[in-house]
Parts: sequence; structure tokens; C-alpha cells
Amino acid sequence: MSERWARAALTAYRYAGAAAYPLIGPYVAWRASRGKEDRARRRERYGVAGRPRPEGPVIWIHAASVGETIAVVPLVESILDFGVNVVLTTGTVTSAKVAEERLGSRIIHQYVPLDLKPAVSRFLDHWRPELAIIAESEIWPMTILELGARNVPQVLVNGRLSDRSFMSWKKRSGVAEALFENLAHVIAQSDVDGERFRALGARPVTVSGNLKVDTNPPPVDEWALATLQRQIGDRPTWAAISTHDGEEVVAAEVHASLHKRHHGLLTIIVPRHPDRADALAAQISGMGLAVARRSKGDRISPETDILLGDTIGEMGLYLRLTEIAFVGRSLTSEGGQNPLEPAMLETAVLAGRNVQNFREAYQRLLDSGGAKLVRDRDMLTGAVNFLLTNEVARHEMMAAGAATVDEMRGALARTLKSLEPYIQPLVVKARLKGANGR
Repeated sequence: MSERWARAALTAYRYAGAAAYPLIGPYVAWRASRGKEDRARRRERYGVAGRPRPEGPVIWIHAASVGETIAVVPLVESILDFGVNVVLTTGTVTSAKVAEERLGSRIIHQYVPLDLKPAVSRFLDHWRPELAIIAESEIWPMTILELGARNVPQVLVNGRLSDRSFMSWKKRSGVAEALFENLAHVIAQSDVDGERFRALGARPVTVSGNLKVDTNPPPVDEWALATLQRQIGDRPTWAAISTHDGEEVVAAEVHASLHKRHHGLLTIIVPRHPDRADALAAQISGMGLAVARRSKGDRISPETDILLGDTIGEMGLYLRLTEIAFVGRSLTSEGGQNPLEPAMLETAVLAGRNVQNFREAYQRLLDSGGAKLVRDRDMLTGAVNFLLTNEVARHEMMAAGAATVDEMRGALARTLKSLEPYIQPLVVKARLKGANGR
């Protein structure tokens, strides 16, 4: 079997493309992560542990970035309540910050090792996990194969496969089967995702729903919220959140079209990547619009057109300043971003048509009237104008979105039920260890 694993790893690295990093993938991933990691902890990326291993069983949980980290927080908390140690790995400084804020010292946080055999082996030699739980779509061939070689059960939770990744894997079905057969269980987000994993050779596969639905609303600093609300007063507002390149300009153009019709209109733009803020501020100011930057502590004056939300971890603040939110990566980019956070905070959701990564969530919101898709800038302008003008329709849309999220809950309980055969023996082991230690 080891020969097959080695052959599968080599083939995956050479040919699997975007769905599984090619031969140079670990180097590309390292290059891409520069500036997004803690320099003082860079050795963790090579599998060098920053902490001693605790006594007793250890479960390794991996969540790539902020969205995945937030999604697995309730799952991590449930496992911790069983008395089992958790090592949580993430890939960025921002996701590490989220882990620290929401889980604190209850977990051991490490940066995920590069998908190179020496780094992965070093990581596994130190932590010796007895179960590996991977969130969403993190398919790292060498990591999967190394865990398989050590007979460590691997469970993919909140699993999803984008249209592009699925097609890439289908072209190399033999490679996919050689990798996915190492997964002990796949717990998929939706029926579509479940069928895709089955088609690629994963067994068994169950469907849980989206763990992101079972998270709490994004938190807020109440003092900061009150301060900004005082500055904004009774001005009408709308927001463009998690925006990607091109969508910020579209939002600014929508503002320019509507600000005379809606006196005092304030547009809140929250780019997905705040490191673009300097260029965005210059670009929007060049359109003749007055910009206040949250990162600079700029005051929102009556003359301010745009509040640029160029900070990390404050989505809860921005969403509580408005009742209308356009969710980005859906108009000028593809895939979409998570609409569930604005919906659970009773915000009317707008988005472009490219929302494949959150297909089921958007379908549920569209069916209930909690969201609306727009084709282009002009259609977005019309939708924002309609919602600003029609209070009853806006509030109906807000209520429908919140009710839809409530109806979608339950993914956490279903995930825990599927994980029970893997976690329960570790719970017993942890309790025995504790009893013997007393």
C-alpha cells in the first residue's frame, strides 16, 4: 500500500492542478502566505512545534482561514467540553487572531505545516494526533497520505467542492480515488457536495448542512458601535462587504448615482483584503468622494461619502451600521462570500450572480425572499434604491433572511453525531487518563 501512496502523491503533485497543489505547490503556498503569517512563529510552517504536547489524546483540527476558523469554533468547543485536547492549525495571522479571541488558551494553536513530507512528518511526530479533522476543502495530498500511513483517521467536515475543483478532480479520477480513500468519513455541506465527494471515491459520505449557520453572529465592540452610530445619526446607509477587486469602485459608483436621491447617504465599503486600502482610498477619492478610513480612526462627518472598513475582525460592527448589504466576490469575481452573517444579523442581502461557493445558502435565502441577486452595477443601484425607499419591503427581506438562517441550523449536531465513533474512544481514554492521574 505504501507504494501506491507514494505513486498517488507524486501524481497528485504533478497533475492535480488547483484542486490539489502541484509539485511546486508547497513553495507557492509559502510564497502566498508571506505577510500573512507571524514571523516569530515561521518555524511552525516547517513542522517545528511551538509548544509541548499535552498528556492524553490529541485531536488535530485544521481550518485554513478566517471563515473556516469561525465555522469550526462551535465544533472545537464541543470537543473541548468532552475533555479532549485540541491542536488547531490555521494558515494566516488573521485566522490565528480569531482562534485566540474565541478559544483562547483552551486550545493549542499552531500554523499549519507546509505540505512537504519533512514538515508534515515533523509535525505529526511531535503532536501524535489520534484523529485529524479537516474543514471544508483543504485537500493536501502529502498530509493526507502521511496521516494514512500512520493509520490516523481523517474526517473532512463542512466539506465542499467548488465547480472548478470538482471538474479538476474529475479529470484525474484515479488520483482523486487514491487520495480520498484515505478519508475515514466526509461530512459534506450539501447534497451536491456529498454527491461530488462520492463520485470521486470518498466513502462514507454524509450531509450535515453548513456549520457556518450554527455559529454565533459576529461580535462587536459596543463602545465602537455607539461611537459610529452617533457620528452617522439618522443618515441612510448601505454596505458592500467582503468585496474583491472592481467591486469597491462599483459600490462607489452606486453611491454617486444615489446620494442626491437619498440625502446624506453613507456607503460602507469593507474590502475582503484590507491591505488594498491605500490604493482603494486613493481611487475612490479620485472619483470626488470623501472617504473616512476606519483604520485611521477618521471621524464620519456630514460630508463623508464612504466609510472604508479597512480593519480585520470588525464585520459585526459594519453590519450593525446598516440594514442593506451587498456581499462581494460575486459581481466582478467568482465564487461568492458568506451571506449567512449578514442574514443572521437581520440584514437584507444583495449579491452578484457568481455565488457558486455558497450555492445552497443563497438558494435558501432567495427562495424565502431574504436575498436578491443582481446582474450588474445598474441593477445593484436599482436594488439599493428600492430598499432604501421601501421600508416595509426592506424589513420583510431582513426578517426573511434571519428566519431562513434559523431554519438551516442543526449542522453542528449532525456533524457531532457523525464524529461520535471517532471521538468517543478518545473521550473514554481522556477520562481514564484523568482518573489514573489522580
